[in-house]
Amino acid sequence: MAHDPRQSAHSRWLGAAALLAVVRSEPGITRTAAAQRLGIGSGNATELTTRLRASRLLDEQPAPAQGRGRPTTALGPHAEGPLVLAVDLRASDWRLALAGIDGRPNVVNQSGYADDPDSALAQVAKAIGAVYRRNTKRLRAISIAVAGPVSGARLGQFPSRGWSDVDLSVLTAKVGNRADVALLVGNDATLAGLAEARTGAARGATTALHLIVAQGIGGTLVVNGEPVTGAHGAAGEYGHIPFADPHLICPCGARGCWDLTVDGRALARHLGDPPPDDAVGYVHAVIDRPDRDARTRRALNAVSDSLGRGIGGLVNLHDPDVVTLGGAAVPLRAAAPEAFVDAYRDGLMSFRKAAPPPVHDGVHGEEGPLHGAVELALDHVVSAAGVADWVALQDF
Repeated sequence: MAHDPRQSAHSRWLGAAALLAVVRSEPGITRTAAAQRLGIGSGNATELTTRLRASRLLDEQPAPAQGRGRPTTALGPHAEGPLVLAVDLRASDWRLALAGIDGRPNVVNQSGYADDPDSALAQVAKAIGAVYRRNTKRLRAISIAVAGPVSGARLGQFPSRGWSDVDLSVLTAKVGNRADVALLVGNDATLAGLAEARTGAARGATTALHLIVAQGIGGTLVVNGEPVTGAHGAAGEYGHIPFADPHLICPCGARGCWDLTVDGRALARHLGDPPPDDAVGYVHAVIDRPDRDARTRRALNAVSDSLGRGIGGLVNLHDPDVVTLGGAAVPLRAAAPEAFVDAYRDGLMSFRKAAPPPVHDGVHGEEGPLHGAVELALDHVVSAAGVADWVALQDF
């Protein structure tokens, strides 16, 4: 069998990738603590760190003194190291954020959408191209979070915009023909769940269920830090389980979707209002009313009840250690907590009622998809293969 030099290069950087993974999970960790996490000696840690610093991947700063002993250093991203670009396509606007290997997104552009899909995508592509031109030698991956089902680079539906079957690869049209800049696409709820499992309220859980309410409800099951995405990348469309009245027709084409009972559209239906253009904004507007009349309280109770009951069913299905909530799910639960708790417990099988999985608000809130997109991109960039590719491109 012929020798594959690319595979050998990847193997050479396995230890370095492991160290980068530790720095990602604990930004500012000391070299000594990182060595302990990896189970390696100080000499090996020094050698790895030296290689990564020379490769413009890591840098070191003196760590704060903690009692007696030899001083150590804190590890962080190199000032000339790789960058990833996260693209957050939300219901009413879009954002671009750059991040280094510490995973901290810095929003660099944000705007509302142009009217039609082609113009909107061209608008975002132009903004991505501008970021790329400012960071040509450092940008290694573009990761897109979008509020709709995805498969590969194709968006199946974007209900809030009325889009369907959209090829998101056009967003790299201004990047140029560069195969070394990866394009990654994920559902917003899936990526928010990834962020909560890695750095948020579900950190440390073996199995975590994350749910996010925006226009409808979606989510993901994260097992050992990895979301379960299904055969084609479109898993987690929990909003399209038929938990609702089968007489209700969903824009997805199915009947009785849970989506229709847990968001701003559901609140509007209970209150006799027309369907809102901004489902999340409508939720906040209803909750923020200074004096809630009986009709408003009933509407909030009904939506919170549906949310809790459905989560009980999903707990029966997935058996998670913890459930985390994002988006409008957080204020909806808080607005009618008793209705939520009662419905959640009523939805559980008897053997689960004594010790149900806790339901926590997500740490990242509405920033979850952006943080998750960064995590997805960094998984690609600081893998052993990604590090080898970065080093091969450097002009030292």
